[in-house]
Amino acid sequence: MTSNNITATQIRLHKDKHIVSIVFNDGFSTQLAAELLRVESPSAEVQGHGAESKKIVRGKKDIKITGIEPVGNYAVRLLFDDGHETGIYSWVLLHDYGKRQKTLYTDYLANINKT
Repeated sequence: MTSNNITATQIRLHKDKHIVSIVFNDGFSTQLAAELLRVESPSAEVQGHGAESKKIVRGKKDIKITGIEPVGNYAVRLLFDDGHETGIYSWVLLHDYGKRQKTLYTDYLANINKT
């Protein structure tokens, strides 16, 4: 299955609003923390307009997801309790985040500690 064919068959926000569980059509399932999703938001506000302009987002340990809105058949928009709502998370991106979440979170913590 190519990454272009990845879709979610189930997405569920846990009651505490800190974790999203996703099951994909290739059988992979993952749980992603709201904190990781917020600090790695695909929005231009966080990612900037190139690798060198990515912003380090701080103070999101207790962030909650307040809503999940479908965007076509390929993505969701996540709404956070700090007002952030501009990131569109494709199924392919969420699948990738699920596979790499330990590395993403380790890198995030290292970047916070550097500055």
